[in-house]
Amino acid sequence: VMTTLELRINLPDQLAREVQAAGLLKPEALEQLLRDAIRRKAVNELFAAADRLTGAEFTPMTLDEIQQEVDALRQQRKRRAADS
Repeated sequence: VMTTLELRINLPDQLAREVQAAGLLKPEALEQLLRDAIRRKAVNELFAAADRLTGAEFTPMTLDEIQQEVDALRQQRKRRAADS
């Protein structure tokens, strides 16, 4: 499915000439530029989340605590399945 979207941008004259000469206003080029920007944004968000996690202080869980969490999740899933 393709959606048609019309964009209007205002650029300084020199930049507009350079963009036009580089072929960056063609639909294929704009699509690639936007896809690259989305990818960069996702990577930046991933690194920002990693930085937040690095700064957070967590108390390590023991194996028994992890097992208790797993058991509780399994019981919760069983109850949901029984209620369905």
